[in-house]
Amino acid sequence: MYWLFLLLALAALVVAFKASSGALLVISLLASLGFFIAWILGLMAARIGSASRDEGMMLDPNELRRLREQAEARKLAAAAQQTSDPQQR
Repeated sequence: MYWLFLLLALAALVVAFKASSGALLVISLLASLGFFIAWILGLMAARIGSASRDEGMMLDPNELRRLREQAEARKLAAAAQQTSDPQQR
């Protein structure tokens, strides 16, 4: 959709080059500038939006706490297994 702004900016420049009136020239140049800025902002928003993470994949604090507890339990179980049976290595 933001590419439409670039096409409109180019069309406004064409109108500015063909204009015989000073007022039409100024209006079309300002419109071209506005459409160009809208195109740049749309392009930046699309790039930032494609690079951002999905909010659905983020963990809530309870889930993060549960995962930390599981990791700590696995660490303790591995340490207990190594101390109880050092000959198997």
